[in-house]
Amino acid sequence: MNVWNELDVEAKVFEALEDVTIVNEAGHHFGRPFMTAYQLALKLDHAHPHVKEQLGREIGGTRSGHSLAQYFAHQLSQRIKRQGDAYPVEGAFLSNDAVAALVYLGPGDRELRSSLTGSGLDVSMYRRRRESPRIDNG
Repeated sequence: MNVWNELDVEAKVFEALEDVTIVNEAGHHFGRPFMTAYQLALKLDHAHPHVKEQLGREIGGTRSGHSLAQYFAHQLSQRIKRQGDAYPVEGAFLSNDAVAALVYLGPGDRELRSSLTGSGLDVSMYRRRRESPRIDNG
């Protein structure tokens, strides 16, 4: 069973990335905020809990094993790698340098600690890609 296709997970991911909180409603020259894979997993699970259930995964956090956050990070990374700038999601990394902990609020305000902190791995982040504005160098 390919849950990604059967449950149209990609559309749900796009929806979650579109629904990210934007503090500056007027916009910013940096563009839309990025979401970590953990934030994406939490947001998508809140809106579509059946996806996590179908995959048989936990949201994420220390000692959770193969998590929903890891699943999304892998799926998005593969699509970005294959399609490049044509894929409507862009990825980036948050360095682990000088980061002691990343703690997310899960269901029922339960704290979920990132398993990536101190692991030597960077934290993946994603956002919906926007067309670049034309630059007037004149």
